[in-house]
Amino acid sequence: MLYDIDIETLTGEAIKMGAYRGKVLLIVNTASRCGLTPQFEELEELHQDYGDRGFTVLGFPCNQFANQEPGTSDEIGAFCQRNYGVSFPMHAKVDVNGRGAHPLYQHLRAEKSTMFGSAIKWNFTKFLVDAEGRVVERFGSKTLPKSLRGAIEKLLPH
Repeated sequence: MLYDIDIETLTGEAIKMGAYRGKVLLIVNTASRCGLTPQFEELEELHQDYGDRGFTVLGFPCNQFANQEPGTSDEIGAFCQRNYGVSFPMHAKVDVNGRGAHPLYQHLRAEKSTMFGSAIKWNFTKFLVDAEGRVVERFGSKTLPKSLRGAIEKLLPH
């Protein structure tokens, strides 16, 4: 179950995904040196616009794609805050594919594969999770966060 999975915050605090129980989540594998990095701005806008309605973005830095997230946790946090004003929860760097894939990403990929398989293809792949912890939808890297507003709103209380 999603809520039983152990994760770590960017500051090194060990928590369970259960800390986000009852919230609609957009879980994103991020990178600071990617052509898609400006998506942080739209992710933050979603977090700000819907946060008071039970929504949050969760960022999980990943260095598996062209070494585009080589920084330390401190460097990643400072970059996100300084350049994009990120206030949504960022977590410790994870692998999203392969033998070392984090259990969260093993779960997400198993729940929502694509016609090409379950592997994450690039940075900024997005998983939308409802308030009960069900993975509702998977969006590719090039899907802009602002285009997800309708899908998010459907899951939020009115």
